[in-house]
Amino acid sequence: MILVDSGPLVAIVDRDDQHHRACVAALKSIKEPMATLWPVLTEVMYFLRRHPHDQEQIWKMIAQGPIQVLSLSPSDLPGIRELMIKYSNRPMDLADAALIRVAEREGIRQIFTVDHGDFSVYRLHGSIRPRVIP
Repeated sequence: MILVDSGPLVAIVDRDDQHHRACVAALKSIKEPMATLWPVLTEVMYFLRRHPHDQEQIWKMIAQGPIQVLSLSPSDLPGIRELMIKYSNRPMDLADAALIRVAEREGIRQIFTVDHGDFSVYRLHGSIRPRVIP
């Protein structure tokens, strides 16, 4: 499975986004199931707040595939908090912390993101570098 960050979701539906072409190409090449999280969707809907058609495209990607939404549970909260404290010098936002926490919980090593700067620093279980797509 591949976890999807907000940047690629916005880029896929927004033709004016600087990462549009690269993210669409990456999306076409992905064969594994993809998932995201509610904090990521919150960011996406905020970024697309003036583009209701693009928001609708995101909803369709979730309702019809190819992206499912994974749950966060109360047991994930301490880990998310610890990650945000650990990477406070970046600073790590809630969506990124949730992605790293769920990647750790589910044994996922691939993250579809345009945020290479932060995700090249983050580590799963403190030592494993996630594979960043594209």
